[in-house]
Amino acid sequence: MESGPAIFAGVVFALFGAGLLAWTGTRFRRGEPVALGVSRVASATVASLAGTAALALGVYCLTRL
Repeated sequence: MESGPAIFAGVVFALFGAGLLAWTGTRFRRGEPVALGVSRVASATVASLAGTAALALGVYCLTRL
């Protein structure tokens, strides 16, 4: 009964984290800003940390089934 919400949350976090990491990498590689008004390196670092944290949280949720 409790595995349904855990699977849903894990998949959502994993997809968001993977998508954010892919988007950040693509923007950074092209030389485009990741966030407007912030240095490229700082915004890419913060976005990468957030994407990694979301991906790790998704993996954690999926392994706790």
